Amino acid sequence: MNTKKSSGSLYRIARNTAIFLAIIGIAAVLRRALTLAGVLKTYINPRFGEFDIGFRLHPVLTFIHIIAGGLFMILAPLQFIPKIRLNHLWFHRLSGRVLFVSGLIIGISALIMSFKMAIGGATETSATFIFAILFLFSLIKGFYHIRRGEVALHREWMIRMFAIGLAVATVRPIVGMFFAFSKLSPHQFFGIAFWIGFTAHLVAAEIWINYTRNTRNQNTTFVS
Repeated sequence: MNTKKSSGSLYRIARNTAIFLAIIGIAAVLRRALTLAGVLKTYINPRFGEFDIGFRLHPVLTFIHIIAGGLFMILAPLQFIPKIRLNHLWFHRLSGRVLFVSGLIIGISALIMSFKMAIGGATETSATFIFAILFLFSLIKGFYHIRRGEVALHREWMIRMFAIGLAVATVRPIVGMFFAFSKLSPHQFFGIAFWIGFTAHLVAAEIWINYTRNTRNQNTTFVS
């Protein structure tokens, strides 16, 4: 009983954290879209200048990326809700297909953006490029396994994909902490922030996969 309660509590924490990060991601998408559309003014930091210049110089690529990103932030959390999978399998499969296409667009556009609009120079480019490759690999592996009926492996690769995708939301408060507590310039710390955010998410994903794999083997009542 205690194990079940502990597992349920951890699941709720993970679920609520994922939802919170997805909301941050959706807000970032809306802010970026409204800025590019001219509804919101571009923020210019008194010390470091304009951060959005790369996005402004490549509006089409940016819109493609953020529209797919918005769909990802909305649909990805729904893939991990057991009641939807059990009671509305048609929606799980349909949204999964949309998510797969959106994920391909996100990953490919991120690879291009890595070289076109990195504020943090080579350090940021290396982080976004490597994790975009890992994101695409996880996405394709997840699709491959579900097509073969290997549900457990599909779930694990989708968790990795979801964790990497959500890391973009975590990077934002990390950047804010650098602004608040560091004297480094964005060119110096943006890459570090991306490496911290993406790496932390991938490590968390592996911990969660191994933990839930063990609890599933013990026939606990929750799934993710």
